[in-house]
Amino acid sequence: MNPELYFFNLENQTKKQYEALRAFFYEKLPANVCAKKFGYKLNAFYSLARDFRKQIKTWSPQNEDPFFVSKKPGRKFKDETGRLEEKIISLRKQYLSVPDIKTILDSQNIKVSQRYISLTVTKAGFARLPRRGKTVRKEIDNNAKQKIKAPKSEKLPDEEADFVSGNAGILALLPFLCEYGIDEIIKKSEYPGTKSIDKTQSILSFLALKLSNVRRYIADDLWCMDRGLGLFAGLTTLPKTAWFSSYSHRVTREMNKSFLQQLHKLWQKYDFLSDTVNLDFTTIPYWGDDSQFENNWSGTRHKALPGMLALLAQDSETGIIDYGNTDIKHKNKNEAVLEFLDFYRENSNSKDNLRYLVFDSKFTIYKNLKRLDDKEILFITIQRRGKNIVDKLNSLPKSDWKKIRVDCANGKKRTLKIYEEKVILSDYGKPIRRIAITGNGKVKPALLITNDFNLSTEKIVRKYSRRWIVEKGISEQLDFYHLNRVSSSMVIKVDFDFTMSILAHNLYRIVAQKLEGFSHQTDRTLYEKFFCNSAMIEIKEKEINVRLKKKRNLPLLLSATNSVSEKNKNIPWLYNRKLLIEAATVS
Repeated sequence: MNPELYFFNLENQTKKQYEALRAFFYEKLPANVCAKKFGYKLNAFYSLARDFRKQIKTWSPQNEDPFFVSKKPGRKFKDETGRLEEKIISLRKQYLSVPDIKTILDSQNIKVSQRYISLTVTKAGFARLPRRGKTVRKEIDNNAKQKIKAPKSEKLPDEEADFVSGNAGILALLPFLCEYGIDEIIKKSEYPGTKSIDKTQSILSFLALKLSNVRRYIADDLWCMDRGLGLFAGLTTLPKTAWFSSYSHRVTREMNKSFLQQLHKLWQKYDFLSDTVNLDFTTIPYWGDDSQFENNWSGTRHKALPGMLALLAQDSETGIIDYGNTDIKHKNKNEAVLEFLDFYRENSNSKDNLRYLVFDSKFTIYKNLKRLDDKEILFITIQRRGKNIVDKLNSLPKSDWKKIRVDCANGKKRTLKIYEEKVILSDYGKPIRRIAITGNGKVKPALLITNDFNLSTEKIVRKYSRRWIVEKGISEQLDFYHLNRVSSSMVIKVDFDFTMSILAHNLYRIVAQKLEGFSHQTDRTLYEKFFCNSAMIEIKEKEINVRLKKKRNLPLLLSATNSVSEKNKNIPWLYNRKLLIEAATVS
């Protein structure tokens, strides 16, 4: 080709874009002239110029040129000794995929591309791995024969790096930590730090495990080499199991309570707390030997088990868990409702925020209902159905029963029959409102009692029915946050573990408010649909690029993250680098 013709040939799109942008920005030609000259529609050219302006804002001469690739002289990497090839083949024999092998090699600071690993595996005669389900992948991870030495956990060095992470999805939660000031609460908390890992990094290490659905802390070979989890906490990798155990034993109940108090003020500041709180107990079973714990009823296993009785207080509207306490004994369980009320009012800007407490029949005694009434707190609970009460209700004529329509969670309505009256309970000493309900799927009528005589019957029934949300949240805590696995050989203090579970749960609830159509999904669903994802991570001088692999719900997550990260791109514990969450070009 004639040298002159080379510069007129614009079939190469990159060259065409360069010439068009040069004419517009450097030669100062009008946009319509440039668009016509280089074959663009005017709107398309405006988009091209806009994207270039955005790209060039963060560019510096030290970075890769957006149009011209610099040649890097020297020989390409070659495995002269054959040790790397042996390592790759050894890992493939454990049924590990190319991205898994890449993650392990990155953790050992061995720089090699996925393409090189793929070519090595193909050359050795290995076939492509079939698509594997979650259960199969976990079995592979657990049955990996070769124990690979994990790198030492230390503060993330202030230098550039790039690697692949299998648990990078939770990095999209970092802007939310900064947006709502949760990182500042952690920084100012009473929790301890260590010489090598400060307070913020310590708490974020626990939080990373909670958010990423690590079911057993003792299985540290599954997560302590993932640099993406380490990056979440500002570390090279997360610490090993011994560190987590020793750290938790330095934490006291007073530290956890103070932390929850500060979070309580934060939830109030952002209007995450309504006027109604659902209260319930849950049992965290203990599976070890020589148990000194009291026997408590476990609803998920339908029997009494030795374990810890824990109290949860959950907002009925947002699902935020405002309070938790694992130091509940049989002798003081009836007073737990008053302890929560003291906690709430000590840390509230206004005592009028809380109006309703909703709980079941075994949560407290009638004497404490009178105390709640004296403190101007409205309550809704269930009265136990004695034989005389049931016989009386069964003998009532049909005309005494009234039909009502109650809204259900799915937007539909349900017809119930109710009978309302005023009764006097022992140890309560004054009339109380009782509503008998049939048509709710139970053989015997349900008996709601409340000291609210003004709210309509339909709203009373609806408000109590929402209490089932807290029970759903509790079962989810036990399942997703592995609170029923206290027998792990790495012992974590339960109250601290419980507090970290509450923080992780609330963070998911906050993000769910930004995900249209997913605000009422469980934490497990949110994790599997949005945050269970791998990524290619590139740490640059002033920014961190996280390119998440393509996923069906990824655009919605990027939209929610970008809406928050516009003001909170700089992450303090990552040397104030900008965090850019993007979609990769691969799935």
